[in-house]
Amino acid sequence: MASAMSPGRRASLPLRASFVLRAKLLLPILIALGAASCATREAPVVVAEPSVSEQVSWILRLEDERRLEDPPPEAPEPPEAPAEPGLEGEGSGDSAVLPASAVPPPPPPLRPSLIALLEAPEPYVRRRAALAVGRVGLSDGVAPLIARLADGEPEVRQMSAFALGLIGDPSATDALVASLRDASPKVQGRAARALARLGASAAAPAIGTMVRGYVTAAFDVEPEDLSYPLSDEVEAFRNGLYALGELRAYEPLAEAVIGDAEQPILWWWPVAYALGRTGDIRALPALATLSGVAGSHGVSLAAGGLGSLGDAEAIEPLAELLDLDRRDHRVIASAVRALGAIDHPDALQALDRFVRIRRLDEPLRRAALEALARHRATPSIEVFIELLGHPSPYIQAESIRALAVADPQSFVFVLSGLGTDSDWRVRQALADALRHVEPAGATSRLWSMLEDDDPRVAPSVLEALAAIEAPDLPGLLIDRLRAEDVAVRATAARLLGERCPADSAAALAEAYAAAETDPSHVARAAIIEAIGHCGGGGALATLRTAVADRDWPVRVAAAAGLEDLNPSGDHQSAIRPASVLRRVDFSAPHLVSPEVSPHVYIETRHGTIEVELAVLDAPLAAESFMTLARDGYYDGLTFHRVERHQLVLAGDPRGDGTGGPGYTLRDELSQRPFLRGTVGMARDAADTGGSRFFITLSPQPQFDARYTVIGTVVAGIEAADAVEEGDRMDRVLVWDGVQPFRSAGDDPQQ
Repeated sequence: MASAMSPGRRASLPLRASFVLRAKLLLPILIALGAASCATREAPVVVAEPSVSEQVSWILRLEDERRLEDPPPEAPEPPEAPAEPGLEGEGSGDSAVLPASAVPPPPPPLRPSLIALLEAPEPYVRRRAALAVGRVGLSDGVAPLIARLADGEPEVRQMSAFALGLIGDPSATDALVASLRDASPKVQGRAARALARLGASAAAPAIGTMVRGYVTAAFDVEPEDLSYPLSDEVEAFRNGLYALGELRAYEPLAEAVIGDAEQPILWWWPVAYALGRTGDIRALPALATLSGVAGSHGVSLAAGGLGSLGDAEAIEPLAELLDLDRRDHRVIASAVRALGAIDHPDALQALDRFVRIRRLDEPLRRAALEALARHRATPSIEVFIELLGHPSPYIQAESIRALAVADPQSFVFVLSGLGTDSDWRVRQALADALRHVEPAGATSRLWSMLEDDDPRVAPSVLEALAAIEAPDLPGLLIDRLRAEDVAVRATAARLLGERCPADSAAALAEAYAAAETDPSHVARAAIIEAIGHCGGGGALATLRTAVADRDWPVRVAAAAGLEDLNPSGDHQSAIRPASVLRRVDFSAPHLVSPEVSPHVYIETRHGTIEVELAVLDAPLAAESFMTLARDGYYDGLTFHRVERHQLVLAGDPRGDGTGGPGYTLRDELSQRPFLRGTVGMARDAADTGGSRFFITLSPQPQFDARYTVIGTVVAGIEAADAVEEGDRMDRVLVWDGVQPFRSAGDDPQQ
């Protein structure tokens, strides 16, 4: 039997529930017809209720346009009634007409409205409309969502709580606190997480009470269990834990999960995450215990939590994890990063011993170099110098950065003997390192690097010149606003916005006009942010132009600038509706009611990573991903960033984390958690997704409802574990049960 929340089933609801939606959607019609119904005996006009599929298509479009409803239609001019026979020429000579009430106007079309759909007869539509209101993010949606917290369907109530968290308006706090006592554990958990999004610290005791009520439900869950979803009670417990950790509410959290002798009463990995997020030194004994148990995910999270405390007492349990024979590399990498965060000689000593181990693999050695750089590790200088000759450009790059931070004089001496490296990443690292050198010695080298053959080096050069406050920096930045490379222009604009030299206003306005034809939004957004920060002559005119920019992130930047420079205007309304950059048929069946979950196959030298796409939760992002894959866009692109045992990123045609397909996607935030094997949409800021994506290799709850989940790895996660930075995606194929596998270079006849 189909679920009551299924998009394909019409729920049998009382007549009154159905009437509510009709009343809201047809109110203009009812008012217009009221008088006519009294004056005539004509048959009433019947307007068909839109189907569920049509309502879902409205939801998708309104989400994409970032607005809650379509504007009301303009009232049509009332038609002239014909003159009565035999009355021509009487009176003043004008034609006599019937009263307007005798001729009812034609009914206006139903107006798509997320607010009205919150009261739709179908629970699935109400739930989906609640999510859409949250995604749009306007405070006008708060009151209607609060009303839905009393909905008869738990699924609608919990989604309304989730949506209120997305909006983040503090006015929802009291209603969400009340929902902590909802009859449904699922609603309680979502209300707790929403309160954390609102930063409602005063609600922590109430959340703690809810968590304590479900702690026994989690006693039978294995410490490394990554299943989702578990029972409603366990999910409420999980979300409550996350909320208390994110609110840094140690005391109510400890009351729920810490027993005698400051030890945890259960070892499930979310407990380690929550304790670590509190940043409270009182969590140290429990985290030390959790770091010493068997397992991987919970131990890694406990190690990260110990590092975040920054206390010397955390060093010993972390150092014990640096055991290549007893611990897996996920745990070791987490311990290395944690030791890098603790500013203490003993942490430095443990890392120095570790980096000298000859049998370290490249990812662990690189993690150790990054951690040592944070310590300005002078005892490790000879190691850094030795690794400058390592065959891996990534190891070379991290060694350059670490050496420059630890001993700038030694770095300058070594630099004199270094030639120009063939790998742009090493040259980029050299620019990063030169910011730590005496400015007189760094300036000339950096100026020469501005002409590097690879434009991906130039942003780091500009950053370094800005860090040392090089002479003639404003003139250089203004000049680079005319660079061909979009990332160079974006960096120059951002650095100008941080300094606002007197002659930058006109140059920024000119740069925005010149960038209007860019396929990418990156430079225009940075330019508009700089204009909004600096102001100056012509700033308001440029910002008012930018509110109609084709890219939503640029519009958002323009509205923020206008709110600073001209607070009296309604700038949020001015940027809506957002323009649709991709041609999308919002009524297409594969978007409104998909019948299959398409699978994507990412072929690498380590094996194939199979991903099931989240077409219900992220239909537009999933469709974009499939379209790019079928066009061969991803074939041959690299995994441009790897955080070992945490996540891998790919999909950037530039290979430096700044590229994209020439359009942006809005966020489709959902309740799907980031666990091991979750595939998310990478972005620079809200609603800037494109082609870049990442795969999480371990739980990352801090990403929940902050990045779009586009799928889940269902096979081949070991291949993702083995990916190294710079590895290629050989091919990316799509199967949707309809179209055959296709990829660039395939014979379409095969």
